[in-house]
Amino acid sequence: MSDQSVFSGTRSGTIGGTLTIILANITITDLISTAVLAAVGAVVSFGVSLLLKVLLKRRRRAKATEKDE
Repeated sequence: MSDQSVFSGTRSGTIGGTLTIILANITITDLISTAVLAAVGAVVSFGVSLLLKVLLKRRRRAKATEKDE
């Protein structure tokens, strides 16, 4: 049983140290750039979705009018 507690302590120490270093290295600039890139990605994704929706509607309408003629 003592082996498990040693490994558990090593594991939690390693995870804690890794998280501390990661959090210490994240700057406000990194957070801002991440937020801006996420916002740009969301806007582009939304725009492309709308564009595809409009294009598909036009294509379906064109096919429907061709069948009617």
